[in-house]
Amino acid sequence: MNRKSNLLSLLIVVSVVLFATSCSSKLKPLSQNNFNVTPSPLETVGNQIPVTVNGTFPEKWFHKNATLTITPVLKFGNSEVTGTPFSYQGENISGNRVTISNSRGGNFTISSTFPYREEMQSAELYLRFDGRIKNKQSILPDLKVADGVIATSALANVKTTTPSVADDGFQRIIKQVQEANILFVIQQANLRQSELNKQDMSAWKKRVEQAFNDPKQNVNVEVSAYASPDGGLSLNERLAEQREKNTSSYLEKELKNKNINTDVYARYTAEDWDGLRQLVSASNLQDKELILRVLEMYPDSETREREIKNISYVFEDLAKTILPQLRRSRITANIEIVGKSDEEIMTAWKNNPKGLTVEELLYASTLTNDEKVKERIYQYATANFSNDYRGWNNIGTMFYKQGDFAKAKQSFDRAAQVNPSAPEVNMNKALLAIMNNELQAANELLGRSAGAAGLDGAMGLLSLLQGNYNQAVGAYGQNRTNNAGLAQLLVRDYNKAKLTLESIENPDATTAYLLAIIASRTNNFNDVAANLRTAISRDRTFATRAAKDLEFAKYRTNQEFMSILK
Repeated sequence: MNRKSNLLSLLIVVSVVLFATSCSSKLKPLSQNNFNVTPSPLETVGNQIPVTVNGTFPEKWFHKNATLTITPVLKFGNSEVTGTPFSYQGENISGNRVTISNSRGGNFTISSTFPYREEMQSAELYLRFDGRIKNKQSILPDLKVADGVIATSALANVKTTTPSVADDGFQRIIKQVQEANILFVIQQANLRQSELNKQDMSAWKKRVEQAFNDPKQNVNVEVSAYASPDGGLSLNERLAEQREKNTSSYLEKELKNKNINTDVYARYTAEDWDGLRQLVSASNLQDKELILRVLEMYPDSETREREIKNISYVFEDLAKTILPQLRRSRITANIEIVGKSDEEIMTAWKNNPKGLTVEELLYASTLTNDEKVKERIYQYATANFSNDYRGWNNIGTMFYKQGDFAKAKQSFDRAAQVNPSAPEVNMNKALLAIMNNELQAANELLGRSAGAAGLDGAMGLLSLLQGNYNQAVGAYGQNRTNNAGLAQLLVRDYNKAKLTLESIENPDATTAYLLAIIASRTNNFNDVAANLRTAISRDRTFATRAAKDLEFAKYRTNQEFMSILK
């Protein structure tokens, strides 16, 4: 009897051991309580969905001979996208996986990023487990750990970002200056015939006469007479004054003989220290730095003159090469060339475009709101001024705004062939790179776009898509666009975002939808309803989006809200 009892006890012990071994040969399913997801619900950053899962393996859970790979999976509709897998191993396994203690268990962190697509708005995040014990698969079910995606940042839109138009160089009034110098002998003020017959004087007279007789040009004359600063102040003042009078009288007579009736403005400077400084600075004089230092150290004219004359060898050089150039009258013709009026330019475009310069052509494109006329002007510019990148670039902006991005790319590429360093071209190519999700290439192109019109908008967009929302707000500045308002919304500056969006000149469906999101976040249902109605009336697809959008989840039991979406 005793022997039978011992045998029965032994059988029970063996059964318990076998049962325990059998149970421990499989990994048990984990529960949602073992995981914490950040953020939850998921939220886009730019056009990406980043997620971090912090988890815990309980004590006695991880088999010493087990390996486990956990893969985050985003499921939406009938599709799914897998993220970055992370692998772990038990204490008896050798390898490069993270080792988890059987007795203590362990904590772990999984981080992954999914590229956002619009259909992911109702996505659910699962964890997929591939467990094995001694190479035998231990099947665990997928475990849902997060619901839905807040995709507000994905409303950033490169297609509505304004491309950069290259400016024309047209000037209504072009200012020109024609100068000539009449030199004098030391301590004299009489005009010498040799000076009056110089080539630069003849050219000066000819240009003044031409300008006066051209109805499209205006001209006036200035006389500035000087004495060199190497004599006494009273002597130099008398010399400079007389030189001015003699020069002015001569010019007035010459102008009268040519029937040129224009103003002559005259002045004189007794001692031309500024002229001396300029000529010495540009000279090859030995010890010129010494002269410049004296001029800087002594503001008093007499002290300057004395100190320079004390350096005898320097003064000799000055007397031979510099001072004779300061004994002069400088005569200046200030000429204004008046360009075509707006009406004349547009008349020429319609009747005789060959009579227009490239600057006038490009300026003509700013004088019309007719997009077809603009396009024809740019086409004419590319055909007749093919080596000017601006025509190619600007017609590319037309295609971009029309949504013909293939043609826009061809035009921008042609502009880049003509001028690869043009800032407008690089900015526009950056917008196309952003459109293709080539953010690194876009960043490099924008680095070569300094000075391009609209660069702040492109920089703001890139920062938005990279999740740098504060940087985006700074880049947009006072811009009044959907993307600028979105950036302010994402940093939770709702008052400023609302003001920006309400100030947009041509609001669209996205404008109203963003205002609805702001209203939802600030618990203003009346504005939610009003703005959603506007958004849906402009673009019916926003009804479908709003029905899935977690920004409005708290209103899904509200009958008025649901009726707006129908």
